Amino acid sequence: MRRVLCARGDVVSRQAHLSPAVLLLAGCAGAALAGVAVATGMVFGTAGAWYVVAIVVAGIGVLAAAALHLHAGAEGRRRAGEETVVSYLESLDAAVRLSGGGADRAAEPDTTRRLESVAVGVSRLREIADGVHGVEALFDMRGRLTWISPSIERLTGWSPAACLDAPDALALLVHESDRRYCQRMAQRVAEGSTGEDFEMRLLREDGRICWVASHWRPLGRQGGQAAGLRMSAEDIQARKEAEYKLLETVTELRRAQALRERYLARSNDERQRLSALLNVIRLGILFMDRDHRVLYYNRAMLDIWGFPPDENLIGARDVVLQSRVAELIEQPEAYIEHVDAVVRTHVVSEPYEVRFKDGRIVTDIAALVEAVQGGRGIGRVWIYEDVTEQRRTAQRLVELAEHDPLTGLYNRRRFHEELDRELAEAARRGGEVGLVAIDLDGFKPINDEFGHQAGDEVLVELSRTVGDAIRRNEMFCRVGGDEFCVLVPDAGESELCELARRIVELIDAMRFGFGGRSVGITASLGIAIYPRHASSAEELIAVADQAMYRSKSGGRDQWTMAASCGDESARMKPTETDEPDRRRED
Repeated sequence: MRRVLCARGDVVSRQAHLSPAVLLLAGCAGAALAGVAVATGMVFGTAGAWYVVAIVVAGIGVLAAAALHLHAGAEGRRRAGEETVVSYLESLDAAVRLSGGGADRAAEPDTTRRLESVAVGVSRLREIADGVHGVEALFDMRGRLTWISPSIERLTGWSPAACLDAPDALALLVHESDRRYCQRMAQRVAEGSTGEDFEMRLLREDGRICWVASHWRPLGRQGGQAAGLRMSAEDIQARKEAEYKLLETVTELRRAQALRERYLARSNDERQRLSALLNVIRLGILFMDRDHRVLYYNRAMLDIWGFPPDENLIGARDVVLQSRVAELIEQPEAYIEHVDAVVRTHVVSEPYEVRFKDGRIVTDIAALVEAVQGGRGIGRVWIYEDVTEQRRTAQRLVELAEHDPLTGLYNRRRFHEELDRELAEAARRGGEVGLVAIDLDGFKPINDEFGHQAGDEVLVELSRTVGDAIRRNEMFCRVGGDEFCVLVPDAGESELCELARRIVELIDAMRFGFGGRSVGITASLGIAIYPRHASSAEELIAVADQAMYRSKSGGRDQWTMAASCGDESARMKPTETDEPDRRRED
């Protein structure tokens, strides 16, 4: 059978080699006929008709040449197919010789037995091809598919027949993204490469893709040139999916690592910002863990407690800190008891005031740091504030609110507060409260002639002089411009009169030098006693003022007891000058 096929191939080959001669003869015949037709037309004068005949004859020649060309091409393709079959048969023949008969059987000229052996070999090869898990395909040198294993249908859904009928099997099976590369690799194998291995995507019938590892090899080299191309493909879709999942996992891990690094960087930045913020505020901050060890402190904490700026307290226990600060504060035992009481609680502590031996005042407040997941706290934060200046400022404000800024004596507001308090205490105990009202004589002319600075000097000196004569339980107040008063608790009439006398004498003895002159002033006093002369603070002030005005109208430089007649009032010698000339000059 192989010999018959070879003989037929030789005949077809000779016919194919004769096809160019036939084409040449047909063309020449058509041209000759056309020339005869033209010449005849020129001789007999009917050139138009002969032109038509010439065209028809030339067309017939061209059609004949085309038919012969197509026939020769078909015979060539058929011969190539038969040559492929012959090569398959030679392979099968070799397989048959190897599998069974030995030399005697190979030499047997029985054609029937040979054909049966070939059929058996073909059947076995078909079974092998059907059982191939991967894809096997054969291509001619022009890249046209000539055979493909049935496993292509399992892998892609395309049947072998559909692949063979396709004008371009690679365009049908290979994904467009890998198609040009696959064709380029196949071309390299056809041009002499020993083989190309690469991965590509096959396009399934349902539109999905399938990754395969393809191996391209030359097929049956004859005379140094390959007779065709062989493509083997292995399904690696599962591996690719695993690679994709691994790649996604690696990508997620890298993304998580990048996020972690980013969050760590942001956390470090926030920590630096927080540390910078805590270091510039004036509050001392101390974080202790649940084991009572130092976790963090800022610079203000070191300053407040007198630690050196380079002191390292991280990890120090609270008892160590307490022992170091005990020598700095006035009452260390009380402070340690306060700390122990705060540690036993779980609420924010009340501000506690710590007084230092150097006069500073520091307050502390503590709060438990709660854990994120609940449970007992993870530590405690202590906040210290140096309130020394605040206390001083508050004291100064109190002094400004209760004291006269010029003389330093208690002002009218404080006088009324103390008067109400003393009257209430006297009413509760059944005691008495005396009030001495003082008004200066001749102060306005000094102020007008020598200026307010001179008047202020008179008031300051008077406050100092009279204040030295006031006892501890008595209160000397400035209630107006040149008006003063003395509040005397638990005093009788004789004691008040003695006090008024001393005040009058002290003021009368004062001398001031202004403009090269020595001037002096006097005072008019009025005395009232609660509850003898009045039953309330307002009445007591009014009664004392009335007594003081009686002293003025009676000649000044004297004192008068409220609700007393003239013989009950002790008087000093009045001045003989009127108000504008009340200043006494030496």
